[in-house]
Amino acid sequence: MKFIHCADLHLDSKLESNIGKEKAKERRNEILLTFERIVQLAKKEEVTAVLIAGDLFDTKNIAAKARNLVWDMIVANPEIDFLYLRGNHDWKTNFMEGRTMPENFKCFGTDWVEHQYGKVSVWGKETMEDDANYAALMTEPDRTNIVMLHGQEVRSNVKDDASLVALPALKNRNIDYLALGHIHSYKKEKLDDRGEYCYSGCPEGRGFDECGEKGVVMLEVKDGKVDSRFVPMASRILHEIRVDITGQETATDILRAVDKEVANILSKDMVKIVLTGHYTVDTEKDFTYFDQAMEGRFYFLKWKDESRLSIDYKSYENMISLKGEFVRTVMNAKEEESEKEQMILLGIRALSGEDLGV
Repeated sequence: MKFIHCADLHLDSKLESNIGKEKAKERRNEILLTFERIVQLAKKEEVTAVLIAGDLFDTKNIAAKARNLVWDMIVANPEIDFLYLRGNHDWKTNFMEGRTMPENFKCFGTDWVEHQYGKVSVWGKETMEDDANYAALMTEPDRTNIVMLHGQEVRSNVKDDASLVALPALKNRNIDYLALGHIHSYKKEKLDDRGEYCYSGCPEGRGFDECGEKGVVMLEVKDGKVDSRFVPMASRILHEIRVDITGQETATDILRAVDKEVANILSKDMVKIVLTGHYTVDTEKDFTYFDQAMEGRFYFLKWKDESRLSIDYKSYENMISLKGEFVRTVMNAKEEESEKEQMILLGIRALSGEDLGV
């Protein structure tokens, strides 16, 4: 018997602030199509049920296209159950409103609900306010027990916070697999001597705080034991690449260093390049040029500059020149260090007769 554990699709999420209006529209469509591919995987693998551990949608108000696609996937696959546990983002979402709920769509609520499949029980509860909520979970030791929850894991017993999942309170409760949502990266660890807990992560990264491989978890129950494995599903992978530019003086040198770090990344992926290390006043750090040189290399590319200006201030202490006077004046100013660095960089270049392009 097989199950798919997924969570945090955040369908119809607004993405404009990350990648721009047009690509945000494309990515919303791609995330919808990823849900469709999850269902196709479930059909191919003859999965008994798809376990959606929260945040299927991103907000209360969702576009008709997203609502209709999920509805169509459920109705078109009556042989697969869809067990839907709402998370903090879709707590007030009701995409079934005005429709007759199909038999293969099963929800959870504020009390523990059990769905049985032969000798397998799938339990779920949408809020965990206090210790009494954990004590109310009445699993049977001779059954295979899968439990669904949505929230941040903590390793202490917590009261009066429905957004947390207290792992100690779930130990020794006959749980074979704890299917969690809320954390957007895959993570699997032992819960106790019997079971494990797992965050499936999100199937698609939406921003550069969700880098790396994304997917779902395939569960297979054999002889009462749950075997789980991660299955990649993302249509694009997001990468944050840090490049140390210390010692790279020319724009060509910097691009060569960048190219070395991104050589194995697919062109369909999304990349954020973070420049680190130290640079001098002579370093050719021209992001307009960098963008033009790498145009079309990836589906989406952005830059972030975390490099710091390296300058020998002592060499300017006694210098009788406009440069020396300028550096000393800036160093005695009250601005932040990062602002002083930029002022010195631009000032020295201007005093050297360089065209700053501003």
